[in-house]
Amino acid sequence: MTLRVAVVGTGRMGSAMVGRVTGGGFPVVVHNRSRDKAEVVAERHGCEVADTARDAVAGADVVLVSLPDDAAAHAAYGGDAGIVAGLARGAVVTDTSTIAPATVRRLATDVAHAGATLLDTPVSGSVSTVEAGQLTVMAGGDPSALDRARPVLETMASSIVHCGPQGSGAALKLAVNTIVHALDIALSEALVLAEKAGLDRETAYDVFAHSAVGAPFVHYKRAAFLSPGVTPVAFALDLVAKDLELAAALASEVGARTPQLERNREVVADAVSTGLGGADLSAVAEYLRR
Repeated sequence: MTLRVAVVGTGRMGSAMVGRVTGGGFPVVVHNRSRDKAEVVAERHGCEVADTARDAVAGADVVLVSLPDDAAAHAAYGGDAGIVAGLARGAVVTDTSTIAPATVRRLATDVAHAGATLLDTPVSGSVSTVEAGQLTVMAGGDPSALDRARPVLETMASSIVHCGPQGSGAALKLAVNTIVHALDIALSEALVLAEKAGLDRETAYDVFAHSAVGAPFVHYKRAAFLSPGVTPVAFALDLVAKDLELAAALASEVGARTPQLERNREVVADAVSTGLGGADLSAVAEYLRR
């Protein structure tokens, strides 16, 4: 039987996910707080648009959620027009948002009261990674529910890892993002250092990419670093600030020392304060050039 899928949140990542899921042959209904964005995605990928999250998830076997932060998640799940109000019994909600583990557990309780199951399934990767079907999914929650949702997740992911109980995927995602954002800042510093020393930007970047630090991030962010302001935003700097705040809160909660994280929070906060919050995360380099 073909699984029916709903996607709530059609931002950069969500819209790319819709493309992969419809490409995998699954019927999809989409909802976004701004309907016009959902309509663009629906027209591009041949799926339906629902006016509310409740209407989108009604009858869905698997619900994919992709939202920017905890506040947006609470708003999307709650209320008469929210996700919980429309869930069918037995449905699996896979939330790919980067949110606090505590938020996941609170939302999971509400979803369970509707007879459905919530998995926190945040992902590692960018829009280009989604489009290539190469995401890594970090899943927390019921393994049997994950198995039911796996065919949908496999349309966009090359690796799906069950991390433990609800909230464990969200916690691991925050840990991963502390590395990603640290790499972003280190790469920005190194690139600006090379430029100030008289080296060509492209030459320096290509050497970084082919050195011991040539992680996938360095390769897929090449255009953004070499052509700032021209390459489309893939991940906004204000979302980096949000991620680092969540990671710092988790570190405080569990008693982990994170001096690198604390310094990175300061750098990103300073960059955002100069008006770069809506720019791509690679704009840390532009901030350091000023």
